[in-house]
Amino acid sequence: MSAATKDILRQVKKMVPPMLEKFHKGQLGRVAVIGGSEDYTGAPYFSAMASAKLGADLSHVICEPQASQVIKSYSPNLMVHPLMRQSMHANPDDTSSTVAKAVIDMLPRLHVLVIGPGLGRDPLMQETCEKVIVAAREQNVPFVLDADGLMIAQSKPELVHGYKECILTPNIVEFGRLCKSKGIDPAGLDNGKGAETLSKAFGGVTILQKGGNDYISNGVKTFVSDLEGGLKRSGGQGDTLTGSLATFLAWRSAYLEKLWDHDGSLGSEELLALAAFGGSSITRKGRSLQASDLTEEVHIAFQNLLGEPDRSQGNY
Repeated sequence: MSAATKDILRQVKKMVPPMLEKFHKGQLGRVAVIGGSEDYTGAPYFSAMASAKLGADLSHVICEPQASQVIKSYSPNLMVHPLMRQSMHANPDDTSSTVAKAVIDMLPRLHVLVIGPGLGRDPLMQETCEKVIVAAREQNVPFVLDADGLMIAQSKPELVHGYKECILTPNIVEFGRLCKSKGIDPAGLDNGKGAETLSKAFGGVTILQKGGNDYISNGVKTFVSDLEGGLKRSGGQGDTLTGSLATFLAWRSAYLEKLWDHDGSLGSEELLALAAFGGSSITRKGRSLQASDLTEEVHIAFQNLLGEPDRSQGNY
């Protein structure tokens, strides 16, 4: 681990809430994953379950009805809401506006949204998420776009442009598509320059560019997540990252609300980048690794990298 990474992890640890008796259910994280379609039920589960395993109090999955029955069978720990609709199963009165309303009504009860795991590219699912994004911006709700959720940023970049509470998490292919949508040639953009350039093109949206090293940039400052990771690439690993990242974002909200005594040395934008770094660091793992294995490692990785805050001290 490099000295720079150790220093950043010390900063990340500052946003981790101590376990105090005064806290009540929901204060330390209410996360919702929007995704889950007829063909893809594992992705939203891995994302929401990682969020729960890391320490979010409440983890929701908002998905299509057929997917909901499957996801509910995976774990009783998740709250699964069959609010989304795919075009092939929609009723005549299921428009993107009517479907989105039920999701938007949940926003005041949430700290963070993850949009994309298992979402698919069905037009009604995509259009519904577009409306949810507009409402989330209006209500200043942070959100993470990943997988098919990135299609929204690619096709309608104005929906996320300049929104500092948004994080995009592209892999190499998705990064190339986002660059193309902005007229950027990704060739030669390495060592974090790509993430920085793309962030600036999106008006300062935070980019977490996944790869051998993960690069996290808001266009002004770039972090390099250079912890040694496994070379195995399997479906669901990126979903685990988004869920872990979402929990750090929820803890960011708790930090900013000063739910516990701390020195307040970290600002809102810095905390956003640190949350992305924390999510990236937790999920870098080995050969034969499957996403379900990674889910079980989330809390262990947290303990190894950060550990629990000391409850005996007045400031954390």
